[in-house]
Amino acid sequence: MGKEPGSIMTIEEVATYLKIPKSTVYILAQEGKIPCQKVGRHWRFRRETINHWLDKSDVSDNNKK
Repeated sequence: MGKEPGSIMTIEEVATYLKIPKSTVYILAQEGKIPCQKVGRHWRFRRETINHWLDKSDVSDNNKK
């Protein structure tokens, strides 16, 4: 297994982690702009995937300047 506990996050946890409103996380998830998985009616996010997404976003944002 090897996955650390807490590596799966909820909307609330992602919003806190990214320091953005929950409503923004919902919008990003619904538009497919943030990596996530819908389980039933609930959105779930892998911490390592969010970190990778942030790193990738930093690189592409810097290239636009």
